Amino acid sequence: MLCVAIDLDQFEDMYAQVKPFPNVYASAGIHPCHVGDCPFDEARLRTAAGQARIVALGETGLDYHYSAELAEQQRESFAGHLRLGSELGLPVIVHTREAREDTLNIIRQYADPEVGGVLHCFTESLDMAMAALDLNFFISFSGIITFRNAEELRDVVRAVPMEKMLIETDSPYLAPVPYRGKQNEPTYVPEVARCIADIKGVSVEEVAEITRNNFYRLFSKARLN
Repeated sequence: MLCVAIDLDQFEDMYAQVKPFPNVYASAGIHPCHVGDCPFDEARLRTAAGQARIVALGETGLDYHYSAELAEQQRESFAGHLRLGSELGLPVIVHTREAREDTLNIIRQYADPEVGGVLHCFTESLDMAMAALDLNFFISFSGIITFRNAEELRDVVRAVPMEKMLIETDSPYLAPVPYRGKQNEPTYVPEVARCIADIKGVSVEEVAEITRNNFYRLFSKARLN
């Protein structure tokens, strides 16, 4: 399990909650909607990333839907996360909303394909998913794929190879059917796996095994721990 950071001001409290649980890992980073209050600081991020249970950087990326006024700061922060991730060998967890071209261009410019990363809680187009796969990024699906109006996103699930998929909650939001409207939690992730299994024509157990292996392939520091 991976607990994903949203800024550095709350990082120490988050990390303290993760430490007692040996199978829970964490990331360090600044969400694009938080860069106004918590600007990118390479020294602080580097220090946080040095903690033993940190296996990724992020959540970083671009959000032009909620925070378009911070676009330049977001781009600088995103590039900084990718540069540092490339240096440290840590994959980057990417949030993108209404910023497809800028997201892909910054990944192309600053990400190390050998390190890679993941487009998390994916809601974008099939073309963007294919472009991300070409850059050695994984695609992570959330409870959104179970929603009745998400057929286009299920088409993306059909097209993405299972060897490049992850599954997630994006907790506390986006609880899958039949829990929609409730606070999301990790115990609901099997519903995401079940939806993928139905789409791919495989068992839930196979989805679970493949996505688990994918987790350790991408977040290789977790396996070392």
